[in-house]
Amino acid sequence: MTMPQRTNAAYVRPAVPGPRPMARPIPAAAMARPVGPAHPAAMPVGRPAVPQPRAAVTFLTVAEVASMMRVSKMTVYRLVHAGELSAVRVGRSFRVPERAVQDYLRDAYTDIA
Repeated sequence: MTMPQRTNAAYVRPAVPGPRPMARPIPAAAMARPVGPAHPAAMPVGRPAVPQPRAAVTFLTVAEVASMMRVSKMTVYRLVHAGELSAVRVGRSFRVPERAVQDYLRDAYTDIA
């Protein structure tokens, strides 16, 4: 005894998705709106503007700060973790801006006498 055969018109394969819906059409008014002056698309075409040079920032390692201040590295780590000395975390180490060390020493200076 054989099984009845199905016709292709009545059988839909479940693994094959149907036709994809079309995207919404974009109205012409939305495409024609002006671009603000700070937007990258408003930049003039051609040579890019030359950026202004930035002030050079010199970063010091914790060991360099410790030798500069004549203290141990642990003291520098304590100052950084306490927030008294600003630093930037790079990976697992800290880098201290030279200006931050100068500011800390200037503010920590006490006049005795």
